[in-house]
Amino acid sequence: MKLATYNIQYSKGKDGRFELDRIAAAVRDADVICLQEVVRNVDGLPDADQPARLAGLLPRHHWVYGPCVDLDASVVAADGTVDNRRRQFGSMVLSRWPILSSRLLLLPRVRTYDSTAGQRGALEAIIAAPAGPLRLYSVHLDHLNSRTRRREIDDLLPRLFAVPQDGASLTGPGWFGEQEIIAPADFILLGDFNLTPDSAEYDDIVGEADYYYGPMVAADRLVDAWTRAGHDRAAGITWYDETDDFASGLRLDYCFVTAGLAPSVTRAWIDDEAVGSDHQPAWFELAEPDTGTATPTSDRARFA
Repeated sequence: MKLATYNIQYSKGKDGRFELDRIAAAVRDADVICLQEVVRNVDGLPDADQPARLAGLLPRHHWVYGPCVDLDASVVAADGTVDNRRRQFGSMVLSRWPILSSRLLLLPRVRTYDSTAGQRGALEAIIAAPAGPLRLYSVHLDHLNSRTRRREIDDLLPRLFAVPQDGASLTGPGWFGEQEIIAPADFILLGDFNLTPDSAEYDDIVGEADYYYGPMVAADRLVDAWTRAGHDRAAGITWYDETDDFASGLRLDYCFVTAGLAPSVTRAWIDDEAVGSDHQPAWFELAEPDTGTATPTSDRARFA
């Protein structure tokens, strides 16, 4: 199973052009695609409805869209007739397999006065994958400061671990013929986390490394699929800085998996050739999960 995450910067490429065609072409081969900074009814863009246009460019994928920022963009005609439109900014999930259930989980935020900041969230999708239901999230965390990101992570992770107990978007005997959506215990987070691998926020997600044993896999934390696939934690660039003509960048885009899915991670790579955004598509490959075995961490067995 190939997963891709891509912050498309509302289709603004490194050349300043706005083109959704090259966004779709860059991720077309993925089985599941998570996109961030997808917009509707933003003035000056060639595509008024980016989710619908992307869906048209990727017709073999099911899709859902979750707008975190939702503002009025209505047009009122001379006779008073309202053309109701919404100016939206959010995330998208596309899948080769049906998306059984979806919902948008909004994250805590702090009002800003001297910087523009919008509501952030995680778009949940429970997908009918061949090996069984797959639960994943297209995530976009705050870009302004560590304090807000840590609040978002502290709020989000307990909610995600509790989903099997709390239920997904529909529980009980069903509604209008629909059956209860079963949420798997394991899940995947993909997206633009706006944090670096040496940050406190990163440790909040994967757990702080021990002075002696180093990092370890734990039930209440997640695993960075990039490092699980064999890459160095500090390696890789997924975002390039426009202010220095894209000469330097950071790894801000991730795939985090629960301990039960960690053994399934086989590959991870970054598409360095894509020019459709200031971010690069990050790719991850998972084998069919082996849910009948425990997750090995290492052979360390020293006890103090």
